[in-house]
Parts: sequence; C-alpha cells; structure tokens
Amino acid sequence: MTGPTVNDERVVEELDEVWASVVDACQDLGEAQWELSTDCPGWTVKDNVSHLIGVERMILGDESPPRPAELPAHVRNSFGELNEAWVDARRGVPGDEVLAEFVATTTRRLEALRAMPPAAFDVVGWSPVGDVPYREFMGTRVMDSWAHEQDIRRALERPGGRNRAGEQVALERCAKAMPYVVGKKVAPPDGTTVVFAVTGVLGTRLAVGVSGGRAAVLDAAPAEPTVTITLDEEAFWRIGFGRVDGPTQVDDGRVVLTGDAALGRSVLAAMAFMI
Repeated sequence: MTGPTVNDERVVEELDEVWASVVDACQDLGEAQWELSTDCPGWTVKDNVSHLIGVERMILGDESPPRPAELPAHVRNSFGELNEAWVDARRGVPGDEVLAEFVATTTRRLEALRAMPPAAFDVVGWSPVGDVPYREFMGTRVMDSWAHEQDIRRALERPGGRNRAGEQVALERCAKAMPYVVGKKVAPPDGTTVVFAVTGVLGTRLAVGVSGGRAAVLDAAPAEPTVTITLDEEAFWRIGFGRVDGPTQVDDGRVVLTGDAALGRSVLAAMAFMI
C-alpha cells in the first residue's frame, strides 16, 4: 500500500497486484536473462518492463523520449511508435536500473490513483479501446500489464501470476472481442454459430451466433453449433493477444475443433485483435 486512500476502486488494487507480480518475476536477473526474447514480437524481457514504464509515465504526464529514426518491423502504427520510443531509450540501461524505475513509476501511479476522488473514475475520456470511463481505461492497464508479465515469465521460465485479477480481465477482454472476430474478420453466413469452450480455473463457454450479417454473444450454446473450439484459458488469451498463431495450436494439440474444422481454423487465424 502506498499513500492515503480516498476511494475503494477495485481496479487500483488489481493494478497493485499485477505490478507487484511483475517485480517478483524480475528479481535477481542476470543481464543475459534481461535480454531474452519474449512472445511479444521484437521485445526482450527488459523491453517489456520498459514499455510498462513508458505507458504509466505518459499517464503521469512525463515527457516522452524522441521516437527512433528507424522503426523495427513489429511497429505498425503511431501508438506502436510511441511505445517503441520508451523501449528504445532504455535498451542501453542495465536491467536492474530499469526494474528500479518500474518500481518508482508504479509507486507514483498508485499514490496518484489512491488520491483520486471516486467520481473521477466515472469521467469518460480517451483510452486504447475508445472513449470510456477512467475506471475502464485502468482495466486496460491491468490487462496490458498482466499480458506483459506473462511474456516475461514465459521467457524466464518463472510461472506465476495466473488465475487472479489480471488473467480474469484478460479473458473477459478476449471474450468481448470474439463477436468482432467472428462477425467482422471471418464474416461467415447467417446461422453460423461458434462456441469457444475455454477450460481452466477461469474458463468459460462462450457462444457467438451470426444473424443479419452481425455476430453477437448468445444466451446459450446451441445443441449443435457449426464449430466448437476447445482450448485452455492460456491458449485463448495468447491467441487473442497475438502471441501465438491460432491454427498452429490445432496442429500442436493445444486446440481441438469439433464440427466445421475449416471454419474453426479461419476463426483461430483471425483471433488476434490487440493493437
């Protein structure tokens, strides 16, 4: 806990939990470990921490470093350019110093969040998912921070941080995106139903149906959906967040398709929705 608390916003405690877990994952690393590649395209363990620093410092109002003159292939938009500037500026900085900056930055953020009046979390403003209440914007920070924590942990072979607030938010965000994936990116004919059978502690069964050229979540899964995609919660968010290729996960046995396998593969190929 840092600073006085004037609100009881759960999202603030979720950020505290995830950021503490990032620090736990990065304890006592050698420089070679800081430079390990991760599932996040183009970024090392240290780069992931640098990115999290950058976003939180931008929210605090700190000036951004200059954008690199040459951008790597994984940068595809202006938001990515801004992210890369913070990462590039720390590539020559020792990992333990980057971690210390992360601790200092997140401490500042938690102090600021805990000092905000409750009504401030209802104020609608910009976020990566559109204009939403500040509370929802902070939910995207939980999701992003947790996703990068898992990138770090996988690279270091230090599992942890699972089945808690961060993963719950990530899975909910993936589920929310599936009608867009099915209806807009795949666009199958009316009457198509796709069931995502997500297994695990936080698993769920999500049915998406297409009607009138639009896809929506159904109240209940039909007895015989067009295709059922069975996968565990880790595969669900890793595919949705673009960390792994969906169809490859079928070939590797991580995903099982029942029904129209061709449609299932098309959905899996289109599931990556993160910017």
